[in-house]
Amino acid sequence: MNRSLALFLGVLLSLTLSVKAQEPEKPKALFSAEAFSGIKLREIGPAVTSGRIADIAVVPGKPGTWYVAAASGGVWKTVNAGTTWTPLFDKELSYSIGCVTVDPQNSNAIWVGTGENNSQRSVGYGDGVYRSLDGGKSWKNVGLKASEHIGKIVVDPKNSDVVYVAAQGPLWAPAGDRGVYKTTDGGKTWMSVLTISENTGASDLWMDPRDPNVLYATSYQRRRHVWGMVHGGPEGAIWKTTDAGATWRKLEKGIPKVDLGRIGLAVSPADPDVVYAMIEASDPKDRGTYRSTDRGESWTRAGEYSAPGPQYYQKMIPDPKNVDRVYSMDVFNMLTEDGGK
Repeated sequence: MNRSLALFLGVLLSLTLSVKAQEPEKPKALFSAEAFSGIKLREIGPAVTSGRIADIAVVPGKPGTWYVAAASGGVWKTVNAGTTWTPLFDKELSYSIGCVTVDPQNSNAIWVGTGENNSQRSVGYGDGVYRSLDGGKSWKNVGLKASEHIGKIVVDPKNSDVVYVAAQGPLWAPAGDRGVYKTTDGGKTWMSVLTISENTGASDLWMDPRDPNVLYATSYQRRRHVWGMVHGGPEGAIWKTTDAGATWRKLEKGIPKVDLGRIGLAVSPADPDVVYAMIEASDPKDRGTYRSTDRGESWTRAGEYSAPGPQYYQKMIPDPKNVDRVYSMDVFNMLTEDGGK
């Protein structure tokens, strides 16, 4: 090899090594463990991963303090109107929640009904009613363990030991704790005050704010099967008691005579003589929003609106000051300002 060629090859090798030395390093994998090593997971409250929100209870006089029941995600609490959340039910035996209620006399007394009160195939079941006396820090199961799905809990505003529970009962089977139950000793013992049948439980329950002896309840006949769902029948109805549950009457004047499905109720705080009912009926012309102006003794069909998925919805919230304004929990929140028309 002559001297000129050797010099040329030496220069070429030097340039090649220099270029390689200047090549940038390949970037690290975007989703490597190292990339996430400085990030810590934190709880941000009941979002999509907790499933449907089944119920919300706001503490009277403290509008920033709420308790939220997640259908598949336990019970949560916020004290700053939703900015931050604390999970309260992680150590209990049920993760599926149907309803949550704050004692009107004692804001630290919280009642929870376990078991989502909807009826789809993926519904989780519960193990009865729980009570907390320290704002959700600790809980005690106080019974009705065979209810599996709780629709509503109502606490007597004059006596915290008197509580009523609307139990839908098991979804896939008959019997169980089903109907309206009452305790007069804070949950130590329960009595069945409204029993319909082994196939029909109670879904909604409201108390007249003027008189705790007056309550309205709805019976809901339903059964889930793998191939479908029976969501209504001849035992669906609206019931009323004026003696604190000792006796009940079926309210029939103006109510459709066909098979009824899930019924949602609302007693107007602005005028408790006015009671609303959102009724699912086998005949489409009978479905809709019904209104009574005489404490449920007679009803008129105010309008045709009824939630399109009653097994999920049929829940109404009446305005505290305007008797004609009612909100409906639907796929989109719905509002009437003319009494359901």
